[in-house]
Amino acid sequence: MGSRTPKLDLDVQVAVRGRELPTRRQLRAWASAALEHDAEVALRIVDDGEGLRLNSDYRGRNTATNVLTFAYSEDIELPPGMPMSGDIVLCAPVVENEARAQGKTLEAHYAHLVVHGMLHLQGYDHERDDEARAMEARESEILAKLGYPDPYSA
Repeated sequence: MGSRTPKLDLDVQVAVRGRELPTRRQLRAWASAALEHDAEVALRIVDDGEGLRLNSDYRGRNTATNVLTFAYSEDIELPPGMPMSGDIVLCAPVVENEARAQGKTLEAHYAHLVVHGMLHLQGYDHERDDEARAMEARESEILAKLGYPDPYSA
């Protein structure tokens, strides 16, 4: 028997207006491309205010950030057949500013951050150098398959 394709239950929430945003289809494609395990994920796109509140409340940092990931099944062993779950929060103004500053298309930057968040949900991290190299390599591989440039190339 071959391996089964992981199942994604994705809830997209848009809490920001007047911004150029990816389509739900794009968000699903990017999240699915990074999926290694069955998952239930809420992906929320927010403004600066909500991004700042969340980053302050959960990370103790007084600024909005591009992506926050909340893995609810982290550090527990899931029963067989139980999907992992979590939230990914993207702050639209930060994503836009970074894309512009880094000379990337907005679409490519959103794709990267969705993939990045999905990998975090599945246990990838970048606290240590070896973890960062492994996570960045996986991100680059996924993004290449999706047709986007390597976000870590100079």
